[in-house]
Amino acid sequence: MTSTPSSRNTAILPYLALGAGILALGMSAIFVRWADAPGPVTGFYRLSLSALILTPFVAGRCKRDCTKNKSALVFPLLGGLFTALDLALWNTSMFYTTVSAATLLGNTAPLWVALGAWLLFHEQLKMDFWLGLLLALAGAGLIMGSDFLTHLRLGIGDLMAGVSGIFYASYYLVTQRGREHYTPLTYVWLVGISAGIGLALINLALGHPLLGYGQRTWVIFFSTAIVSQLIGYASVSYAMGHLPASVVAPTMIGQPIMTTILAIPLLGETPLPIQVVGGVIALAGIYLVNQAHHRVSPTA
Repeated sequence: MTSTPSSRNTAILPYLALGAGILALGMSAIFVRWADAPGPVTGFYRLSLSALILTPFVAGRCKRDCTKNKSALVFPLLGGLFTALDLALWNTSMFYTTVSAATLLGNTAPLWVALGAWLLFHEQLKMDFWLGLLLALAGAGLIMGSDFLTHLRLGIGDLMAGVSGIFYASYYLVTQRGREHYTPLTYVWLVGISAGIGLALINLALGHPLLGYGQRTWVIFFSTAIVSQLIGYASVSYAMGHLPASVVAPTMIGQPIMTTILAIPLLGETPLPIQVVGGVIALAGIYLVNQAHHRVSPTA
């Protein structure tokens, strides 16, 4: 049967959405660097403003869902806490290392997700997972090791980004259970509120003011909320509804690649040769982990 232009356009939309999501998420680190504010403050506005924008569309449904699933509120609350810790560390790491290294190390989350699924949910992992894990850790080790040798400050930034990846993975593991009780938008909204409160407390503890920033920085706050959070996550969510996880998950490795490419003209950051080698090795490892994990994960 010959496909019509309409059907071809429908088939290509998920791939366009996936590309848009990777581009939007790839801009996350750029916005953090551009903002004349501490990293946790930018994270606070990214989550809080996006939750505020979603409120008119979600509040009514959430009132019904949350009343029926009061005990399940623990999942988005925990998800928000992990997101707050993830963004506080990851956004701060951006000022201590290159955005490409921070983004790559923050995106080691699939490694910890798979390990968590193995330990907590007793999912079976094949040999290619362990090979991928070794490759990813070796690549991350090259990046972190070269930065520690070059400058201790850079190495600390890498370490912060790596730990943020563990909190990012924790968010995914909690969400795996929480999404059984809420629609995607409701869950993202609840996580945004919880994470916003968490980041407000983190900023208060660190002594970072939430007000008093210039007009340019406020434009960046709104930009990261709309582009990185709403467009980025909505685009990927749309793609996940139309494409298999075996296509979406490995493709998301494009986020650190996109950030590295964007950082060259926008921030003037060019990675060192050893970091390029480490990044390629780590990406290969993350790809293998994604493939192995999604082959053994139960279908929803």
